[in-house]
Amino acid sequence: MSTVELRRPPSGLDSPEAPRGSREFRPRLRRAAVRYGPVLLTYGVLKLAGFAVFMYLLDSAGDFRKKNPRFGGGEHAWDVLASWDGWWYQQIAQHGYDPALEPVPGATGLITLEGNSAAFFPLYPTLMRLVSECTGLGLYGAGMTVSVIASFVAALGIHAVTKQLGGHRAGLVAAGLWAVWPGSGTEWSGYSESLYTALAAWACHAVMSRRWLTAGLLTCAAGLCRPTAVTLVAALAVAALLSLRRRADGVRRAEGIRRPLAAVAIAPLGLFCYLAWVNYRMGDINGYSKLQDGAWAHKFDWGVHSFNVLTSIPVGHFDYLFAMPFLDVIGVCVVLTVPVLTVLLLRLRPPAVLVVYTFLSYLMVMTTQQIFGNVSRYLLPLFPLFIPLALAMRRLNWPSLAAVLGTAALASGSYAGYVLFELGVP
Repeated sequence: MSTVELRRPPSGLDSPEAPRGSREFRPRLRRAAVRYGPVLLTYGVLKLAGFAVFMYLLDSAGDFRKKNPRFGGGEHAWDVLASWDGWWYQQIAQHGYDPALEPVPGATGLITLEGNSAAFFPLYPTLMRLVSECTGLGLYGAGMTVSVIASFVAALGIHAVTKQLGGHRAGLVAAGLWAVWPGSGTEWSGYSESLYTALAAWACHAVMSRRWLTAGLLTCAAGLCRPTAVTLVAALAVAALLSLRRRADGVRRAEGIRRPLAAVAIAPLGLFCYLAWVNYRMGDINGYSKLQDGAWAHKFDWGVHSFNVLTSIPVGHFDYLFAMPFLDVIGVCVVLTVPVLTVLLLRLRPPAVLVVYTFLSYLMVMTTQQIFGNVSRYLLPLFPLFIPLALAMRRLNWPSLAAVLGTAALASGSYAGYVLFELGVP
């Protein structure tokens, strides 16, 4: 009696008759999961832990219920996430811009101008409006969607940059540090830090990979997100000039000249075009700076305010401008940590784009008069500082890494979230 071999007929994606693209989809998906899954999981778990603690602290303390919804209050704990700057972004997404310098009647102090939405750059609220119209989500839900997705994209970018210098394990640690760093409470909120950091990280990675046009376009987009993108523009320009110099010295002769120069030309367009438009609408060549100074008391002061804070807090004095003791102590710790991490970063001899971006970003924050407690937020995009820590921590075994980063994640709900939003003015 003969044996008849029964086989399941091919069907679906396994069928030879299936389109080639369909047959290749699953392997690509598996490769993507292997490549990006650990990064997304590491960041997501740590960030979710800190976010849950943040929401718990908000709800248990309940102070937000007594505050104006525009200034750190709301009916629910999660409403706090879209207050302060988040309120302004929603106004832009809903009503657009009307740049103007409007004096406050009879004002003689620091604040002499009415607040105006032109102080906030357009990329984040534009994406918020686009997502809202495409998905049916309200502006709050759309803004949170943009921020959360951008935070994961930033984690991938930070991993990619760190991996080039220290390997996959160091990249995972760096992505974890992005989740727990002081100021990281704004990553999942109605703020633009996540979007800007994602653009900055991938722009630096593009420079390191010599994809100049990509770097120029990403930097241009970053210039539509935050004014601090001027440091990213400068970093790209320095990297491009060094690349051209190496070519002139006979190194990397295959590398073209036009692409680096095109990147340098494209990079500042977003930043400069927005500022030019705002100044034109205000009828003042320095309108944006006057708005920041007169409505928010933010201005370049050669570091006088930062020096006052750094010399007051160590002796227990809180009589300086915009004093917020708990938040300012955290800010001082971050500010003093940056030079140490910068020196450790330099010892690794990283690409010039990372060094210039980090140094100029730090210098820009420290030479500006502003609410000092917010420096932890303003310094959050300085992701190259994670690299030396990540390279040192990669030597730890997985249980030790989980204990260190997990503890930091839980604590971040307070120092990176609650303190920033409820005990300060983010």
